[in-house]
Amino acid sequence: MQQLAPGAAIAAVVVFVLGGIWVCGESAKRIGCHDHSGIVWDEIAAFAVLALLLPAGWLWIAVGFVLFRVFDIFKPWPIRDLDHRLSGGLGIMLDDLVAAAFAAVCARLIEALTTVI
Repeated sequence: MQQLAPGAAIAAVVVFVLGGIWVCGESAKRIGCHDHSGIVWDEIAAFAVLALLLPAGWLWIAVGFVLFRVFDIFKPWPIRDLDHRLSGGLGIMLDDLVAAAFAAVCARLIEALTTVI
């Protein structure tokens, strides 16, 4: 994502997220289970959002991935509430998007702290 022109990257991410709301919702209906572990488009789209928000470089992609997985697995507040309160594709997508936002904030804090030290 970081190699695309900013406008193209943002457009791609918007398509990933908006399309993902529909894809995840339809998948959940067909599987008969909200946020089934086989539905992974929400993680893909959220990580694409995260990639736009991270500092450039493979190290930050790796740091962002680890942070995202930590927030996605442990689901601290408000991520857990979003996961339980919202149904359908929006609910499936939104908890991962918030986990990506948390990961981006933490990565930027780590970046700021490492440049000070």
